[in-house]
Amino acid sequence: MPLVAGIDSSTQSCKIVVCDAADGTVVREARAPHPDGTEVHPDAWWAALEEASSGLLEGVAAIAVAGQQHGMVAVDEHGGVVREALLWNDTRSAGAADDLAAELGGPRAWAEAVDNVPGASLTVSKLRWFAEHEPEAAARATGVMLPHDWLTWRLSGRAGAPVTDRGDASGTGYWSASTERYRTDLLERAFGRVLDTPRVAAPAETVGYTPAGAVIAPGTGDNMGAALGLGLRPGDAVLSLGTSGTVFAVSETPVRDASGTVCGFADATGRYLPLVCTLNAARVLTATAGLLGTDPAGLDALALAAGPGAGGLVMLPYLDGERTPPLPGAAGSLHGMRRENMTAENLARAAVEGMLCGLADGLSALTDRGVPVRRVLLVGGGARSAAVRAVAAGVLDAPVAVPEPAEYVALGAARQAAWALAGTSAPPEWRTGGAEEAVEAAPAPGVRERYAEVRRAAHGV
Repeated sequence: MPLVAGIDSSTQSCKIVVCDAADGTVVREARAPHPDGTEVHPDAWWAALEEASSGLLEGVAAIAVAGQQHGMVAVDEHGGVVREALLWNDTRSAGAADDLAAELGGPRAWAEAVDNVPGASLTVSKLRWFAEHEPEAAARATGVMLPHDWLTWRLSGRAGAPVTDRGDASGTGYWSASTERYRTDLLERAFGRVLDTPRVAAPAETVGYTPAGAVIAPGTGDNMGAALGLGLRPGDAVLSLGTSGTVFAVSETPVRDASGTVCGFADATGRYLPLVCTLNAARVLTATAGLLGTDPAGLDALALAAGPGAGGLVMLPYLDGERTPPLPGAAGSLHGMRRENMTAENLARAAVEGMLCGLADGLSALTDRGVPVRRVLLVGGGARSAAVRAVAAGVLDAPVAVPEPAEYVALGAARQAAWALAGTSAPPEWRTGGAEEAVEAAPAPGVRERYAEVRRAAHGV
């Protein structure tokens, strides 16, 4: 059977899987690191892709890229990169986001226009910051792409005009999932003039060919890739613990949330993917482990030795600022400290509970807006934590299952590539998600209530 490849170009690395197009069996895979930071030259992504793909793509008939959402890749008339790309987790455009929201009449007006409210992460806010703070560089820009758009274009040998997909486009702040069109007036409002934007391809459309002749599928955003890789269906919600924390679910109808908590994204198949994102997830655990002079396994042991509620300690884990709630300038904080509860065990437990409480609020935001959630799938690097698994179901107050570890974003991209290759009306039926481990709910009385009380007292939200 033909082979297909899926690329996950994430914040931290490039991961590639090569799969059997018929059933999704992974036959080989590789990865290469990306530079750290919140602004990166796109050439670094291409270098990592070349490193990871060296000797890997022999015989591949189709390929697709799933990339980190929201990043701003500004290019000139020749396609040259004007400045380093601003990534989703760069918070310098928080003030620009507030200005944009006010100029259009407030958050509700934005939700009605493009199903999203500007925040520091969205591309539209980064464009406003760019225009205001780097006018000479901005004057050279004639177009804007997302990370996955730029990599897809590079895969084609820069042939033709750039192309995107509805999933990733829905995270820009100037394309609406509800109306399936660009709002160039909002792009002009942000940047001062209209920029060239990639054409939005249909799901599984063939958008080009590599120099070696492989079909190139449209690609998508990383969360949309994960949904496709997991074979997500209505009623399933995903809680993904990576650099960021995300909670998302497939919906048959678009979601518009004027509060800005829920992002009204599209998915990669023609449906919708309402999503809540936090900036702080698995790195909260690694940072706390470092503070305590231990490793992830040691942190798990400490956290599991403490009782629910961590003896009254509450961590607000805003170590890199926060996106949800919108607190880009916030810092992490520890509350409820007393001599008797200041133990390594309680601190470890507070880190796990604090991270999960922020995401539990996101899950509640989805259900409050009519998105059905019957179970939660726990994925990402943080899902490997024994303490996270033990605490999750109690804090989330929902059935939790842990699919077997896999590169689900890359698998979703590969599945899209197989879909484009087949030319069918629906994605191929792959064995997605693997064997699942059900997680028993351990009681967590009062944990979320105490977390919410502390958050309101500290930040008023």
